[in-house]
Amino acid sequence: MEHFILISGCSGGGKSTLLNALRKRGFATVEEPGRRVVAAEQARGGEALPWRDMEAFLRRALALAIEDFEAAGTLPGPVFFDRGIIDALSGLQHLAGRAPEDAARLYRYAETVFLAPPWPEIYETDSARKHGLDEAVAEYDRLAAAFAEFGYRTQMLPKAPVAERADHILSTLQLG
Repeated sequence: MEHFILISGCSGGGKSTLLNALRKRGFATVEEPGRRVVAAEQARGGEALPWRDMEAFLRRALALAIEDFEAAGTLPGPVFFDRGIIDALSGLQHLAGRAPEDAARLYRYAETVFLAPPWPEIYETDSARKHGLDEAVAEYDRLAAAFAEFGYRTQMLPKAPVAERADHILSTLQLG
């Protein structure tokens, strides 16, 4: 789906803020699956949380990312995703040494994936992000390798104000 644009990268790197800016400019966006899984699990007192049962959390995030992908087919393009299927697959591969890689072949985003780099100056923990920056950077490194492995080109987002980041993406995609 060439109009499905994935924004991934370092946890705490400003992806959700960027998606909000794109939404305000009138583009369709899909919120991060992991944050929605955490919110749902916390609301029901569940255990599929990254700090309790990482594998269950990643499996739920993967299922939700697939649902998001399928549901986004009805949205006018382009559609911007805050994380997606490869993010969950990369985590499962790292954690369990295996992942259902067929999902990466069945559900394809646009060839260029935008990566938010590690950005210590803006990194913060919160009720859904309890891990530290070192763990976020390690995840970023795994993701960069995973996207290359699955045939995506990655483009680093600049460490710049959110409006400049949004302009960068839209210019790269020749949308603005």
